[in-house]
Amino acid sequence: MSKRAVIDFVAINSAALPVLPSLLDRWVPGGRIEGREYVVRNPTRNDRSVGSFRINLTTGRWADFATGDAGGDVVALAAYLHKLSQSEAAKRIAAMLGVAHGT
Repeated sequence: MSKRAVIDFVAINSAALPVLPSLLDRWVPGGRIEGREYVVRNPTRNDRSVGSFRINLTTGRWADFATGDAGGDVVALAAYLHKLSQSEAAKRIAAMLGVAHGT
């Protein structure tokens, strides 16, 4: 019986938060910073104006207030933007940042 790896989502999110602005420049370029939030058009839909899609730069929480889509961290954001599972998004971020993704 094979043992499945446990992904350390907390560690991956913690590693991603300090570099979140550069990740956002890569994932959703063209936004602007308003206070502690990165405000940008949502690339997953035909978003015509900046304002409803916001990512908190301190916590990683994000929401599209026009659609109700929302998440609590950087991994959830990556999964949403790139249409990945949470596990796959976590593994990709971990690889990108050079951190272990679990045991």
